[in-house]
Amino acid sequence: MSKILRINTKKKTYTFEDVPENLAGLGGRALTSKIVLNEVPATCHPLGKSNKLVIAPGLLSGSPAANSGRLSVGAKSPLTKGIKESNSGGFVSAKLARLNIKAVILEDKPEDNDYSIIVIKNDSVEILSANEYKGHGNYIVMEKLWAKYGEKTGVMSIGQAGEQCLKAASIQQADLNGRPGRAIGRGGLGALMGSKKIKAIVVDDKGAGKVSIADSEAFKKANKRWVQMMKEHPVTGQGLPGLGTAVLVNVINEAGAFPTKNFRTGRFDHVQDISGEKMVELIEKRGGVVSEGCHPGCVIKCSQVYNDKNGDYLTSGFEYETIWAIGAHTTIKELDDIAMLDRLCDDFGIDTIETGVTIGIAMEGGLLNWGDGKAAIDLIQEIGKGTPLGKIIGNGAAFTGDALGVDRIPVVKSQALPAYDPRAVKGVGITYATTPMGADHTAGYGVTANILGVGGQIDPLKKEGNIALSQGLQIATAAIDAAGLCLFVAFAVLDNEDGVQIIVDMLNAQYGISLTPEDVITLGKSILNDEKEFNKKAGFTKLDDQLPEMFNESFPPHNTTWDFSTDELQEVLNF
Repeated sequence: MSKILRINTKKKTYTFEDVPENLAGLGGRALTSKIVLNEVPATCHPLGKSNKLVIAPGLLSGSPAANSGRLSVGAKSPLTKGIKESNSGGFVSAKLARLNIKAVILEDKPEDNDYSIIVIKNDSVEILSANEYKGHGNYIVMEKLWAKYGEKTGVMSIGQAGEQCLKAASIQQADLNGRPGRAIGRGGLGALMGSKKIKAIVVDDKGAGKVSIADSEAFKKANKRWVQMMKEHPVTGQGLPGLGTAVLVNVINEAGAFPTKNFRTGRFDHVQDISGEKMVELIEKRGGVVSEGCHPGCVIKCSQVYNDKNGDYLTSGFEYETIWAIGAHTTIKELDDIAMLDRLCDDFGIDTIETGVTIGIAMEGGLLNWGDGKAAIDLIQEIGKGTPLGKIIGNGAAFTGDALGVDRIPVVKSQALPAYDPRAVKGVGITYATTPMGADHTAGYGVTANILGVGGQIDPLKKEGNIALSQGLQIATAAIDAAGLCLFVAFAVLDNEDGVQIIVDMLNAQYGISLTPEDVITLGKSILNDEKEFNKKAGFTKLDDQLPEMFNESFPPHNTTWDFSTDELQEVLNF
């Protein structure tokens, strides 16, 4: 029977608890958001003892279901000061599920400056000193932990940014090669882990049994169809495996929605220098890896290994969002400089979207010149050194903009906007404005219908249909996050009539229940309602669900503006 593992970081004690009735049947984001709502005072300081870091595998995690290895981590965000769930691939989610751990809750806060490492095994939980790892980046920490506890062990850790409790700090998971290539990136959750003086969590499921499947034959049948859908879809079966998420660089640039030089225009003159095609060309030339999964059981395999010009490893998980944020947004056009910055972000443990946008704000404020990749590398090195300048940059775009007297700051709820301009992709712009998570494309990926035409084309430049699009996608995404599924499965789900039903079939087969697609929609709505309720208690109002005034400017090449009123946007999450 599944248990909740509760760890008091001050006393360095732990307890296993039965799952209460009100949490039964929940997983992933549904579980993290419910626990945060129930247990975290909404007005508490995000780095104080009352906040809690909640770690939960998805409902399908640990099962044979393809692409089900995403791990949800939730809390009150140090960056947005609202509720946050961030997730990533890696080993931890499936291993926790196989250990029958429904959630891990880190609570309270040490008074001393000693760091701990939590080691979770099949028959034990240990809270050990981690002072030997203090001050080290994620690359060294993960290398040492794999050497000590074994390869393919689940590891999540913080770097120097998390130790400094910087608002843009990430939690990194070990990828398939034991490197910090999988980021629980958004919302500054690494700062909260750092405030609780937890340097790393190790999860070892050796000796544990398989996840129980109530009807193995039905599950096998549903999963076979599930894999088929993803392998046959042109995005999940060809585009993403072939060019990674960077397949979108040329697509979004051509659509005029690629925010360039701090959201001044939708096309980047040097786009070919940072395109997915260019990235793959260099990977193949230098002996890297074009396609690999972000967790065991991934069949999309949109991650990769990028080597430097000498053929030596440089970075992995080189994503579209990172290439845009550090590239077009700052006008840096050297892919090797962008890759080095990606590596530094993974090592120091800091979100690449927030950091890339922050570099652009630093350029906006005259701290360095536009397009100067080498100066940007020097700037981010300051985070690892813990200098005053590094602390400013590591606290994100809004903080840096305020420090430099910049008025052009692309954030919602203090979180930096991702790689699609909301005036040219209005469906995703609505998501930025209204999701409880702060500006976050993954909360309702309107690009699917706006640009890619998946699930039916909706004009990205007009208002019509985009509120309903964002609403539907936010509901569906919340349910996908609860299941522990990769967001990219949505491409196949939206283009197949039986897409949602197959997910339901796998859940029913695993748990011996009888859900319907309508139940999945109800679950997604309930998650969003929990998150809205927390933010309301934290003091958020409808005025927080809007884009900054910089987006009232006409945006070339389509010369569109942001034209949704605050009251119109309230329709999105009004269930």
